[in-house]
Amino acid sequence: MTTVLHLTPDRPEPDLIADAAACLRRGGLVAFPTETVYGLGVDALDAAAVRRLFAAKGRPADDPLIVHIASLDALAALVAAPPPAVAALAARFWPGPLTLVLRRSALVPDEVTAGLDTVAVRVPAHPVARALLAAAGIPVAAPSANLFSRPSPTQAGHVLEDLDGRIDLVLDGGRTQVGVESTVLDLSGDVPEVLRPGAVTLEMLRPLLPDVRMRVAAAAPGPQRSPGLLTKHYSPRAPLTLYEGPADRVLARIRHDADLAQAAGRRVGLLLPDDDAAVTAARLYAALREFDAAGVEEIFASLPMASDGLSQAVTDRLRRAAAGRVVHCG
Repeated sequence: MTTVLHLTPDRPEPDLIADAAACLRRGGLVAFPTETVYGLGVDALDAAAVRRLFAAKGRPADDPLIVHIASLDALAALVAAPPPAVAALAARFWPGPLTLVLRRSALVPDEVTAGLDTVAVRVPAHPVARALLAAAGIPVAAPSANLFSRPSPTQAGHVLEDLDGRIDLVLDGGRTQVGVESTVLDLSGDVPEVLRPGAVTLEMLRPLLPDVRMRVAAAAPGPQRSPGLLTKHYSPRAPLTLYEGPADRVLARIRHDADLAQAAGRRVGLLLPDDDAAVTAARLYAALREFDAAGVEEIFASLPMASDGLSQAVTDRLRRAAAGRVVHCG
C-alpha cells in the first residue's frame, strides 16, 4: 500500500517533509501537490528511479518529464548556456506555473528528456512542493501523478485512484489551486514558443518576449520537447465528445445528442464551462473523474465561452481529452 501523509497546506510539517525528502533521496516515488496539479516526483538525476516512475505511470519513454527545482540557483547545473531572457522570466514568474524548455547539460539523464538535447524546468509555488524541494536538496522530475493519459490529479484521492500500491508516498496537501498543468515555454530555438498553454498566458509573456508565439503545428511522431502534446491525453474512461461553434447551436446540438443517448439507455454526463476561466480550470479534471466514478458512458462538452489565456488552456485540455471527437456546430 502507498503511505499517505496529511500536511497543513500552507505550513507543511517539517518532520513529514523530511520523511518524504528522504524517500526521494533513496530513489522512492513521492506524489506531492503543486499549484497546478499533483506531481509524481523522483530524483531527476537517478536514472533507475526515473525508469521506475515511467513504469508506475505506464508512461511511454518518449514523453519527457519536467524537472522541478527549489530556486533559480539550481538551474545552472541542469542547463547549458541559458539565454538572457531566463533571468527576467524567473524574476517575474518563478515560483509559479511556468516551465522553460532549455538546452540541457550532460548531468541530466536521457530518461528525463526522452533523449532530446533539451530539458523542461520550473520552480513550483505550492508551499508543500517548495518545502519538499528545499529539504530534498535535489532536482525532482515530476509528471502528473496519474496513470498515463488519464485526467491529472488535483487532490490526493485522485492520485490514489490511479497509483495506490504503485508508488511509495503521497503528500496530501489538499486541492490544488490552478487545476491545469503549467505553461510550457520553449526557449531552445530562435523564436520563443509556447508549447502548452497554461495560467501564464501569451499576454503575460509578451512584455518580456515581444516575439513569443503559440505553437500551432500538431505534434510530430517521436519524442516531444514537452509533455502534454499528444493528441489523446487527460482522458476520462467514457468517450468525450467536444462541441464547438455559436453557443446557441452548441447547446441545441448537445441537448439533441444527449436526449438520443439517454433514450438508448446510456448514462450521460454534460460538461458546460462557464465564463469564469479560473473556476473552470480548477474543476475540470475533478469533474472528469466524477463522471468516471458515476459510471457515465458518454460525455458531451462545450468549449469555454471566454477567450482569455486560461480559457485557451482549458480548450487545449478538452481537445486532447476528446481525442479527435469534435462536432462543429457552425
